[in-house]
Amino acid sequence: MVQYTLAQSPELVLTVSGKDSRKAREKALDQLMALIDEGELANALADGFSAEQLVEVQPPTTSESVQQQEDSVVEAIQVLNQLATLKVKVQSSRDEALQVRELVDLLFTDDPMSDEQLTALKDGFKVMKSFAQSNLRFKEARAQAEEARQVLDEALGS
Repeated sequence: MVQYTLAQSPELVLTVSGKDSRKAREKALDQLMALIDEGELANALADGFSAEQLVEVQPPTTSESVQQQEDSVVEAIQVLNQLATLKVKVQSSRDEALQVRELVDLLFTDDPMSDEQLTALKDGFKVMKSFAQSNLRFKEARAQAEEARQVLDEALGS
């Protein structure tokens, strides 16, 4: 989108799709003529008017500090999203890992273990490993996410 105004009427803003081009300026000129025809704009263009006389309105640029704050918010959201992903992963494997953990305790007793229990234990080590690694990553990510939460709270004015 590109916006144009008139030096004679800077309060008037004409918005046209696309980039600044001859065609966009002609579309803005058509909008201007329609406003004049509808009586919404006084015909203050007694000397005539051309598309080249349209002044392109530049969008306000954000200051460097605002841009840094916006970047911080984006980064904070990414950190919090990663925390949420890790939490889901930990929660989904927790129950199964705890069941395998009970089988590990059986290794340290004198009680015999069935073939099914031994097979479940051996198969469950992958689950335990995955859960333990995810849990460690989750705890680390949660500590890092505290700062992200503060950045977000500041941006939201909380």
